Amino acid sequence: MPRISLNSQIAVGCLIGIAGGFLLNLNEAAGIRQDSLYGAKLVGTLFLDLLRMVLVPLVFASIVVGVANLRANQKMHRVWITTLSFFALSMALAIVIGFGAAHLFEPGKGLHLEMFAEATKNYQARQMPLPEYIAQFLHGLFQNPFKALAQGDILAVVIIALFLGIALVVGGERYRNLRQLIEELQELCLMIVGWIMRLAPFGLAALLLQLVASQNAALLASLLQFIAVIIGSTLFHGAIVLPLLLYLVTRVTPLQFWRGARDALITAFATSSSAATLPITLRCTEQHLHVKKDIANFVVPLGATVNMDGTALYEAAAALFVARLAGIDLDLASQCIIFFVAMLGAIGAPGIPSVGMLSMVLVLESVGLPTEAIAILLPIDRILDTVRTAVNVEGDMIGSLIVQELTAPPGESTAVS
Repeated sequence: MPRISLNSQIAVGCLIGIAGGFLLNLNEAAGIRQDSLYGAKLVGTLFLDLLRMVLVPLVFASIVVGVANLRANQKMHRVWITTLSFFALSMALAIVIGFGAAHLFEPGKGLHLEMFAEATKNYQARQMPLPEYIAQFLHGLFQNPFKALAQGDILAVVIIALFLGIALVVGGERYRNLRQLIEELQELCLMIVGWIMRLAPFGLAALLLQLVASQNAALLASLLQFIAVIIGSTLFHGAIVLPLLLYLVTRVTPLQFWRGARDALITAFATSSSAATLPITLRCTEQHLHVKKDIANFVVPLGATVNMDGTALYEAAAALFVARLAGIDLDLASQCIIFFVAMLGAIGAPGIPSVGMLSMVLVLESVGLPTEAIAILLPIDRILDTVRTAVNVEGDMIGSLIVQELTAPPGESTAVS
């Protein structure tokens, strides 16, 4: 008998949780309802606590490894500087579009979830005047590494990981043992994540049961609006912004690009995996778009790990959506933190669904939003993942064309035929 995949188990768990919530709404026995909600809260909280347990070491190791992997390409100094600059620009534009769409259409406005009441109370308690907030934010970026890791201070951990990764690049082979140790730490964290994900069907069922039992159909309408906003804004970035950047730099038209990139984009949409699409992406980039092999072999694999335009856009918009559901008004400083964390959270993160969920937890925790919101976001993630993965892969191929154009010797033609 074939084994049921984890995605199928999660889907079944979500359906069971939703059905259980509806049944509790129909059941008038207060004792049964109270006991069921208490049990669901225990299971849901356990699942979230397990995710938080592995979050900090995984983020630390992933960012260090992601930055340190640039060491092999120091001779291509101009290429990788141009590549990282383009990736940073495209992800920044994606996040701005995500924020803009979330502010313009306001999905979740006016719908406050009782499930997030405690998070709202804690958030209000940590608010302070803007000048004091900025001073504390800057002070908190640079901390004792051991203190930051022990207390789970996400922003400080990210900064420490960036510094360590850059130091490993500069130090080269002298520190290969330390680099290998951190790579093994990342592998161990991913193994633990795999174990935790076996509980995902139960944890999400429990969280959804609580959610449905305390809400009405208005949540479904807000969720459908959120899905439409994410798909629309992601397509806008993929169909307008990225092709416009490509044309401005290389004069390659969108039609020329899509004709050459079609196979990779379709595969990315179907598999929802940049890693699984990588061989086809490389073939399209080299054979159809005529990017030099040495540039394609650097930009495309690095982009499959680091360049996540669609994911960054989704996480930024999702954070504002969750804030509205929790009745929290995110100020400019908090949105800047989300901008920073959503971008850096993609560095070195392996392309597996469980790490994607951890990345969302990372963004929510960075500004004190309720991590219970993954119960709302994960069931719709598979639908949204198809579109954003296609845009992620598109960004990698467009990046390789732009890098080739900007690093080509004077007078050399890089046009796509």
